Amino acid sequence: MPDTCSFTRWSDVEIEPLSSHIGRQFIVGTGTMVARVLLKKGAHVPLHSHHNEQITYILEGALKFALEGKEVTVHAGEVLCIPPNVPHEAFALEDTVDLDIFNPPRQDWIDRDDSYLRSSPDLTLNKS
Repeated sequence: MPDTCSFTRWSDVEIEPLSSHIGRQFIVGTGTMVARVLLKKGAHVPLHSHHNEQITYILEGALKFALEGKEVTVHAGEVLCIPPNVPHEAFALEDTVDLDIFNPPRQDWIDRDDSYLRSSPDLTLNKS
């Protein structure tokens, strides 16, 4: 069966609240995942690693990453490539909209088995 194209508006994808400061949306293709992560100033993505390659493109705001013994600040319009299995964490220096691309898709996110990111599942974020 041939692959079919799909079209999605971010405004049609529910924002999944992970904490009072982090929400996300994602779309999964056949071999790649794209995620829109919304972080309020002060948000912290705890140290973690995964077997997926990650490309992070900051649309708005800025994130400070700690990885490989260094700190890298990524601002709007900048891209960070994180190879598979590299431990990393991130801190939102201001309200941030982050577009993450993963290959292969993050199965832990799809299965909602990503407790390192979740702190208060009853909190909500407004759609942006």
